[in-house]
Amino acid sequence: MLLAAAVTAPAPAAAQPAPAAPGGRAARPLPEVTPTAETAPLFDDEQGGNANADDPAIWRNRTDPARSLVVATAKEGGLRVYDLDAAQVQSLPAPAGPGADDAPGRFNNVDLVHGMRLASGRTDLAVVTDRGNDRLRFYRIDRERPQGPLTDVTDPAVRPVFSSGQAEINEQRTAYGLATWTDPASGRSYALVSRRHETRVALLELLARPGGTVGYRQVRTLDLPSSFRLPNGTSWTPCAEPGELPQVEGMVVDPANGMLYAGQEDVGIWRVRADLTGRPELVDRVREYGVPAVYDEETEECAAGADPGFGGRHLTADVEGLTVIGGPGGDGYLMASSQGDNTFAFYGRKGGKAGKAGNPWKPGKAGKNVNEYEGGLRITARSRELDGSEECDGAAALQQPLGPKYPRGLLVVQDGHDAPHDGERTATGFKFVDLGKVLDRIDD
Repeated sequence: MLLAAAVTAPAPAAAQPAPAAPGGRAARPLPEVTPTAETAPLFDDEQGGNANADDPAIWRNRTDPARSLVVATAKEGGLRVYDLDAAQVQSLPAPAGPGADDAPGRFNNVDLVHGMRLASGRTDLAVVTDRGNDRLRFYRIDRERPQGPLTDVTDPAVRPVFSSGQAEINEQRTAYGLATWTDPASGRSYALVSRRHETRVALLELLARPGGTVGYRQVRTLDLPSSFRLPNGTSWTPCAEPGELPQVEGMVVDPANGMLYAGQEDVGIWRVRADLTGRPELVDRVREYGVPAVYDEETEECAAGADPGFGGRHLTADVEGLTVIGGPGGDGYLMASSQGDNTFAFYGRKGGKAGKAGNPWKPGKAGKNVNEYEGGLRITARSRELDGSEECDGAAALQQPLGPKYPRGLLVVQDGHDAPHDGERTATGFKFVDLGKVLDRIDD
């Protein structure tokens, strides 16, 4: 089912200047925090199993929070599971394609579902987008299982999320970004899945199957815009390779109000009801919003023209990992990775609730943006051996006590350039950051 929805984008009357301090002085540098731990580097080559760090999720062990886990995707390298010391406790491979010439499994994003009722009883699940096979994969979490905490419970009969057959799957316009959501009214759990190189987001209901396995069914889809009307009357489409549209990857649902936040990488952050009804609205735009550019097939890059000044001031493309910091009451932040300048932007959460189906978002106060920008920071190197985060793809935060190491919670971010590098090999990994220190810097 295709949901036709009107969209609203901010329309500034004039170019926005770069932020500056009072008196015209240059804006102060963003505050910095350093990580407390990092995972061993992953290498995206044959020797390293084509492992490439992408997206994390944090699972809290309710009976012993100090033994909580981080579940993270490694693309063709499958899944990695880490303890709170960032030490690996399990590695699971991505499944192969059905034939030798078909695309291999490739785990892109991961999120969690808590307390889902299966035939074997209630359990917590790690849900993964298998971009290579265009499917969702499901893993039961059991911290005490001797063979490893994750067990594959995917229904073998699950169908592709978007593709009509294997030939289309091999083109890799497949399941990409992911966010999970449990509707408090019905108790039903869902996955919101974006499509690579498209603007489409699908809502899938998660279903318990015989034998303790998990499947899904599509409820509806939503297509975000691929072109935009600018305040000067012109139309703008983000530059990309021919045939590709501005895709969404980073997504998160705020449990306080049932709103989905979706990062359209070259555009900005959208919010819409998690059931994909209502009207999507832009929370913020990337700085490059509205900049004309032409794709050069020889260089395989976009040559940009003059900036008309319609972009935002806090995000540099791509918009990547989104995560919610705070509890169900609505206090806290929406955090986004501003990949293009290696920073993280924080927006307020409190102040609005989802409108009725078919109606736009209703702000909590007249004229007030419920997701106002609250600040930003960088995650920088602590030492030569413990570097910061650059070109961050995925992020996850949990503001709950996790034992003595993280009494105020944990932030995990992907590092797209893990250092020191091993020769010429491309190294990636994940950084563990004390969430309390992050909040102290943002709240200063």
